[in-house]
Amino acid sequence: MLTKGKVQGGDTIKKNCSLTSVLIVVGLCGFFYVVGLWQRSGFGKGDRIAIGVIKRTECITLSDLMYDTPNNHNDGDHIKEYNYKPCDASFIDHTPCHRRSGESQERHCPAQQEKLKCLIPAPKGYATPYQWPKNRGGTRFPQELDAYIDELSSVIPFHTGMIRTALDTECRVASFGAYMFKKNVITMSIGGHESQVQYAMERGVPAIIGVLATMKLPFPSGSFDMAHCSHCLIPWDTEDGMYMMEVDRVLRPGGYWILSGPPINWKNNYQELQRSQLELEKEQRNIEDIAKLLCWEKKYEKGDIAIWRKRLNCSQQDTPPTAAAVCKSTHADHVWYKKMEKCVTPSPGPSRSWKPFPERLNAIPSRVSREYVEVYKEDNRLWKKHVNAYKRVNKIIDSGRYRNIMDMNAGLGSFAAALNSTKLWVMNVVPTISQKASLDVILERGLIGIYHDWCEAFSTYPRTYDLIHANGVFSLYKNVCSAEEMLLEMDRILRPEGAVILRDEENVLRKVQRIVRGMRWKTKMVDHEDGPLEQEKLLFAVKQYWVEGDTNITTT
Repeated sequence: MLTKGKVQGGDTIKKNCSLTSVLIVVGLCGFFYVVGLWQRSGFGKGDRIAIGVIKRTECITLSDLMYDTPNNHNDGDHIKEYNYKPCDASFIDHTPCHRRSGESQERHCPAQQEKLKCLIPAPKGYATPYQWPKNRGGTRFPQELDAYIDELSSVIPFHTGMIRTALDTECRVASFGAYMFKKNVITMSIGGHESQVQYAMERGVPAIIGVLATMKLPFPSGSFDMAHCSHCLIPWDTEDGMYMMEVDRVLRPGGYWILSGPPINWKNNYQELQRSQLELEKEQRNIEDIAKLLCWEKKYEKGDIAIWRKRLNCSQQDTPPTAAAVCKSTHADHVWYKKMEKCVTPSPGPSRSWKPFPERLNAIPSRVSREYVEVYKEDNRLWKKHVNAYKRVNKIIDSGRYRNIMDMNAGLGSFAAALNSTKLWVMNVVPTISQKASLDVILERGLIGIYHDWCEAFSTYPRTYDLIHANGVFSLYKNVCSAEEMLLEMDRILRPEGAVILRDEENVLRKVQRIVRGMRWKTKMVDHEDGPLEQEKLLFAVKQYWVEGDTNITTT
């Protein structure tokens, strides 16, 4: 367990320090002041995020002049210089795992030898998006969308706090997710095209590139409170109901499924859709039959909207004799690159004990076993302390400047819980190589997240995150894939003038620091909040602003 302690800016300078020590400290503080003036001078776009991080002059900073001991470098890497060139301008929109023409839009990542070793440039004139909620717009029909959500509210009890997490399949530009924030519902939107996700993320709405095709969705079973599909092209009645079975897998007992648009209201829309009445009627009838097999109860149908609810308990009386088979897999949450199954996944347990949001954010989740309750409580306490330490260095973390935040190794989601605010949201990533698949706990807390393997590119457009946090992720992947390729991916998805907070062992962060200096990042290493004797350190960084064609940016 970490020991308690407190670091203050001037504690390391005692009255009996030598004149040399004082001069070193004054010189370092002066250096950061000059850097701050340089940043303020007009370089770049946006509001110069770097000022808020780099100009801070408390002397908890670990000097870059610190002598490296042999123990700090056991891989011979200390002699290597890094200097990454910009990629060609044709790679501005590069999404490595979603760019193979002629194939499915599901993930297809490049081979190791095909991975880029250059920096994805921003387009000329790139500017930081407007702050939330000004950037929530993007639909031409805001009044209609508000009316649509109000109609859903007449059936779904958003006001109780029990409906907190939603999944929007084929989200287009994620307008549903943007407006659901008004109901305190956070939505994971899935778009099949890179431009859809780009637009959603520019608006400050969670989104990933993905489709419902052959692979399971990268989420655990029974975790979302609601799923939504509006005018999407998913053939719900085909493949023996496999796509609805996948929605059922990720939907918790008591959760809702909303289907609006064809084939609902086919009697009035068949001519406009240029489809036969018989075809549309059959499609809706098939959907109704599959819903019964899944033990969903239809709660509402009016106009183009139909709403089902997944029963809390499904008895034999509720299901027809031809009910779908139960999946036999004993590892229902091992979903990374796993094929969808034509069977029903058993619910992981009752969700009656789930608390309303925001109470459930810090309540003991039902999926935390009794022997881990104290671990969960300690994790919450520890991350509140960590986040307070972050705010002392980067004072604008919760100012609204960082809207889209990623936690690369989210654990139990306590970093996101400590940051919880209407001004921001956190994509909690649980690495597929983690010993404990804790994403179900994260989602039960009312947060959103996803499974991912950091040896591959993330399913997002370039320049979509304002701040990236990584706790121990480089140590986790030390013998799996290189820190270099992980950092290049972080650079791809980070906005110009976006910030990074890395927490890891000092020798690991020293190597990382050398790499990112060759990537046009400004860095600052600081001690652990419990003092300089802790081997774990923190590396704060800011990605410099530069665009395609810039030739006057030099590494430091």
